[in-house]
Amino acid sequence: MVEKMFGFRIVDRLQKIEKDIKQCELKYHNKRVLVSKEFTFDAAHHMHCYEGKCKNLHGHTYKVIFGISGFVNEIGLVIDFGDIKTIWKEEIEVYLDHRYLNETLPKMNTTAENMVVWIYEKMQESLEKRQELYRGARVEFVKLYETPTSYAEVKREWVNVE
Repeated sequence: MVEKMFGFRIVDRLQKIEKDIKQCELKYHNKRVLVSKEFTFDAAHHMHCYEGKCKNLHGHTYKVIFGISGFVNEIGLVIDFGDIKTIWKEEIEVYLDHRYLNETLPKMNTTAENMVVWIYEKMQESLEKRQELYRGARVEFVKLYETPTSYAEVKREWVNVE
């Protein structure tokens, strides 16, 4: 009766490892897969050598989207979303959230175009330090939204191309 009313059913019995599914069956394929995670942060900045509103100190609620690819491990994961969050919180966001970006980032004009490359590099460095955990994990892209309709993006294939 519940299934007919709400379109779902209660599972009778949870699948058990080694009884209903074997450990070797958890990994379905050997393909490269892209996973994405997004974050927001609030920060203030101003731009140098720029004539416009952004020459004055102001703030944004930024949104960052990471696209990370790799090969799945023995249980079918490229990288746990929680691990991406930990890297973000401990190694990148600490320089960005509720900060004056002109002070906490390397010397640069704090444009979205400069910042997105810095964020890309920080995430890639973090993944490289953990290569034994994540088979072939690499940053494929980072998008940095300065406003809901304006963003800068960097892609892996662009990074080493002049």
